[in-house]
Amino acid sequence: MDSETVEIWTDGGARPNPGPGGWGAILRFRGHERELSGAAPATTNNRMELTAAAAALEALRRPCRVVLHTDSEYLRLGVTRWLPSWQKRQWRTADGSPVANLDLWQRLLAASEGHSIDWRWVRGHAGDAMNHRADALATAARDAALTDAPPVP
Repeated sequence: MDSETVEIWTDGGARPNPGPGGWGAILRFRGHERELSGAAPATTNNRMELTAAAAALEALRRPCRVVLHTDSEYLRLGVTRWLPSWQKRQWRTADGSPVANLDLWQRLLAASEGHSIDWRWVRGHAGDAMNHRADALATAARDAALTDAPPVP
C-alpha cells in the first residue's frame, strides 16, 4: 500500500437481526489510525454495514485513494455491481421492487464522491486482525448503547 492511500476496515451488525446494532470503522493513513463507531436501537446487519462504510468515507477531508475492506458481500456487491442498475431503474431492483435501505445507499453514494475506492471483501471472523478490530468496535458500540455505558472495545 502506498503512503497516499487511506485504508479502511468496516463492520456492522445487529443482535438479534433485526434488533439493537452497532458499527465500527478504522481508518489508517501514513501510520496514523482513527477509530469510529456508533449504534442504533433498532436496525439490521445490512444497515449497520452500510452505515460503517458511509461514516468512514464521510470522515475523509479531501478526495483520496481508498482501499475499503468489508466482510459484507451485500455492501461490496451493492456498490460494485448493483448500484448502477438500481440508479438506471430509479432505485428499483430487477423485479421492480424498491431498493432496501435506499437512504443509506444514497448516503454511501454521496460519501464516495470524489474518492477512488477499491472495495475489498474479507472473510469475517477468519483471522483478519483489522476485521476483528472493526467487529469489536461495532459490538462495543451496540453493547454500550444497550447499557448507556461508554464503549470499550
